[in-house]
Amino acid sequence: MNAQTLTIGEVTVGEQLPELAVPITRTLIVAGALATRDYEDVHHDPQRAVERGTPDVYMSINNTNGLIGRYVTDWAGPGAVLTQLATRLGTPNFPGDTMTLTGEVTGKTADTVHIAITGTNSRGTHATSEVTIRLGPGSAR
Repeated sequence: MNAQTLTIGEVTVGEQLPELAVPITRTLIVAGALATRDYEDVHHDPQRAVERGTPDVYMSINNTNGLIGRYVTDWAGPGAVLTQLATRLGTPNFPGDTMTLTGEVTGKTADTVHIAITGTNSRGTHATSEVTIRLGPGSAR
């Protein structure tokens, strides 16, 4: 995690964000669903999840979005402002797996940075996201 916030001048189009591995636990899935008030049973009840055709409970999109937002702001620093986040889900995140987040800076303006994020697990691509953050012009750290 950056203790200082990046500035626009420090960010380069094509720059790769450091990879982040997130262990997917049952607690992470259930706590994320509860924290975002997503009481859909497939996010907390293993038996109902199996009855609905999945091997176990799985992560909600709100939980995924929170982890992606954290990933980006941990890279950019505490002064970064997340202004847009759009996610498309693919294969679910199940307990016992690991989601690996990767990112690439795809564009920037005078005060915003556009980042493409991919989250993968052992089954394939869990999420693809487009994130925009606002950074100040500042001087280099």
